[in-house]
Amino acid sequence: MTSRLRPVLYGVSGVVVLLVLAELIGQLGLLGTTWPPLSTVVAFLLDPDNHTLLGNALAATVTEALIGGAIGIAAGVFFALLAVLVPVLAPGLDRFAAVIDAVPAVALAPFLILILGREGTPVLVVALSVTFIIYISMSSGLSVASHPYQDLFTVLGARRGTRLGLVDLPAALPKFFDGLALAAPAMILGATIGEWFGAKRGLGVLFISAMQNYRIDLLWAAAALSVICSLIIYGIAVAAQRAVARRFA
Repeated sequence: MTSRLRPVLYGVSGVVVLLVLAELIGQLGLLGTTWPPLSTVVAFLLDPDNHTLLGNALAATVTEALIGGAIGIAAGVFFALLAVLVPVLAPGLDRFAAVIDAVPAVALAPFLILILGREGTPVLVVALSVTFIIYISMSSGLSVASHPYQDLFTVLGARRGTRLGLVDLPAALPKFFDGLALAAPAMILGATIGEWFGAKRGLGVLFISAMQNYRIDLLWAAAALSVICSLIIYGIAVAAQRAVARRFA
């Protein structure tokens, strides 16, 4: 077995063991009726009668996640660049980002509903989660540029903006994509949590409805969809991160 194939095989084996264990727990009823067999959840997902309900909810959540993620990425990059271009603001931005990240989304949700309404709350919850991650990763990346290159541009009389664009930003790209990979699962999670506070559609709405009506099959199907979406977005982000790392690291 080659060294390159071994990690893949271990990862696949771990997933298979986890899926088999989940099926056995459900079949044997070890955790009661609230843990159905995995085969039951898959059958619910594959049932054509459920595709419209699940598809509409999934589309709403993914749309909110992508919009909120784009806003959060733009905001995180903007504040990181602002901290570099105006160093006096850096300590304040660091503390403000830490405070926002420390406040639970559940505590912020009532204020967000008053500001944006119930439909806009999931997008802003996603944006706040992603902003902190991207801000931290981008700030870290902007500080890793090679000092000889920085000194060379300074000696040549380059402006701060020129050095930022030609030296600091390319050096920061691997860290930025590291943060993007970390932020990817937070997009779906943030959208789902934001939908709990009165949204009209989305996976979060299905969670609430399934719990209230004791629809265990619907609850687990919605959870499976959210996990699958998070893994897909994470996989895309990791693939991009590896490609950028090979080019700029």
